[in-house]
Amino acid sequence: MDKLLINGGIRLDGEIRIAGAKNSALPILAATLLTQETVEVCNLPHLYDITTMLELLGCMGVQPIIDEKLNVEVNSSTIKHFNAPYELVKTMRASILVLGPLLARYGEAEVALPGGCAIGSRPVNLHINALEAMGAQIAVEDGYIKARTDGRLKGAHIFMDLVTVTGTENVMMAATLADGITTIENAAREPEVVDLANCLIKMGAKIKGHGTDTIVIEGVKDLHGCSYSVMPDRIETGTYLIAAAATRGYIKVKDTRPDILESVLSKLEQVGADIKVGDNWIELDMHNQRPKSVSLRTAPYPAFPTDMQAQFTALNTIARGTGSITETVFENRFMHVHEMNRMGASIQVEGNTVIVEGVDHLKGAPVMATDLRASASLIIAGLVSDSETSVDRIYHIDRGYECIEEKLQLLGAKIRRVPS
Repeated sequence: MDKLLINGGIRLDGEIRIAGAKNSALPILAATLLTQETVEVCNLPHLYDITTMLELLGCMGVQPIIDEKLNVEVNSSTIKHFNAPYELVKTMRASILVLGPLLARYGEAEVALPGGCAIGSRPVNLHINALEAMGAQIAVEDGYIKARTDGRLKGAHIFMDLVTVTGTENVMMAATLADGITTIENAAREPEVVDLANCLIKMGAKIKGHGTDTIVIEGVKDLHGCSYSVMPDRIETGTYLIAAAATRGYIKVKDTRPDILESVLSKLEQVGADIKVGDNWIELDMHNQRPKSVSLRTAPYPAFPTDMQAQFTALNTIARGTGSITETVFENRFMHVHEMNRMGASIQVEGNTVIVEGVDHLKGAPVMATDLRASASLIIAGLVSDSETSVDRIYHIDRGYECIEEKLQLLGAKIRRVPS
């Protein structure tokens, strides 16, 4: 297992390119199961979770072909099995995304109950209830969701009790091949849901309302192949912008989309960043000024994303003033706080809110990553600390950030990967 060693105190300065969005790529790869024809998926990020999803397709008998540019061609006509085993699902919750496509196309699916990051309960019952409303027979036994249907799924009116991204995606994919019309109310509005919908439409699906809280899908007989390029990763974009702001630096991120980052850019302007944007780039300059504290509250898109909360906590630790950060999406997402306090931060947890009082500087220390975004926040804390920080258990970070140490090195950071 590897760890990252960071020698902090250096202003980040430079340009980097943003990878494709993991949270778009995973459902789009699952959607390739909906057609017998070949689907080419481009701009895939080079990440452990993507490898896991390709392995999952492989264990079903589908053999993806990967070219030198990391574009993947998937033809699921060779599928032999309709089950997602626990060995793969336990490392990645997004494996549940194969449930809807398998059920819609083949009438059966067996998917292990998911694992992944330990950031609170993310109930799969919303997926199950929705698919049952569409006519599926589902039993949860021996740690597996076992689902089947007699004939095609049926269109249904589905109200999601909670806004769920993967739940919305699973039902939307299943509904593309169902008989009749499916309406999803209280649907997730995230850009990654819109990206999946756009890919499905390119495959011949009839979908309206994606990007709003009511999505309407009219089932079709078959979907066909296509070539589709995954959108840029907004969370990766935001993480590097925050890292530059925390270190009083300058950065230009390219191959990204400012239009889906408005809530994050607005907070960065509040910390004192000078921000300029173009069609596919964002420039941030702190002019060597110490950031100001910000207060924020996470909520589903288009509000402030939960996946950026830990990174802003790190920025607030060395900012001027005191900021409060309230987490409303996941109940167990402050596990980075204890590690930052060990580095000299002044953070108090009060229920689902953290109060961060900015200090002049942090001190490097050995810290341990507990989930994907917490890992990123500890790296930012390391970048602004006085001495060496070692971040252990970085397999979490490799699930969501492509070549993070190389990109930070391009910006001047002293960071390297070593065996732990």
